Amino acid sequence: MSSAVPEFIVAIPARYGSTRLPGKPLRSIAGVPMVVRVAQRALLAGASQVVVATDDQRIVDALAGQGVDVCLTRADHASGSDRLAECAAHYRWPADAIVVNLQGDEPFAPAAGICEVAKALAQDDAPMATLATPISDAHELFDPNVVKLVRTAQGRALYFSRAPLPWARDAFAAPRETLPQDLPFLRHIGIYAYRAGFLQQYTGLARTPLEQAESLEQLRVLEHGYPIAVHLTPEPFPPGIDTEADLQRAEAWLSKQS
Repeated sequence: MSSAVPEFIVAIPARYGSTRLPGKPLRSIAGVPMVVRVAQRALLAGASQVVVATDDQRIVDALAGQGVDVCLTRADHASGSDRLAECAAHYRWPADAIVVNLQGDEPFAPAAGICEVAKALAQDDAPMATLATPISDAHELFDPNVVKLVRTAQGRALYFSRAPLPWARDAFAAPRETLPQDLPFLRHIGIYAYRAGFLQQYTGLARTPLEQAESLEQLRVLEHGYPIAVHLTPEPFPPGIDTEADLQRAEAWLSKQS
């Protein structure tokens, strides 16, 4: 199986409104707007095209001269995937084009991880792919804010959940302070690759009971019978930015890198 990185597009959904962090895409991290940092990561990964899909002219203006395309989309999209589907139609991407959905609040996403999710899709006939990383900490496994997943021996997702997966019946009958070493506990990383044609199908799928119960959009894909390929990320993904405290941590993390 080839390890070469296929040609891919990176599309970055960037909605101006955010309940927890208003104006999030334009919030500064060490003097650079967050959305600019995300776009820079996509360019570093070698994407053939980088597009920021946004609903606000201020974000368009902030990206001027950054070497990326900006698609001004409707403001009423229910999700980032819907926003990217409008982008795919606007640019008339071929149905088999690989489109990586890099979230607009991931300013430190590693280039190797962006490439890996594109490879995961290229090496599988699934219409969608994502990444995961091993969990070794029991607190992380039992944290409902951490999305877990299990996958088949062929590397396709079986299920995503906020609950601990898999449930080690005997080991968890005792105090749950350590994890058994013989089970593949995995944390989901919220980066996706799609075939451009599937983006249009995906946004037309009806919402599903498990998706709504877990509040995990990717479950809609599984519930409708479509497979999702899952690779392990070759490099850690630093946490995304959702709150003022996250911004402060990002500033501190950057200062340590320099």
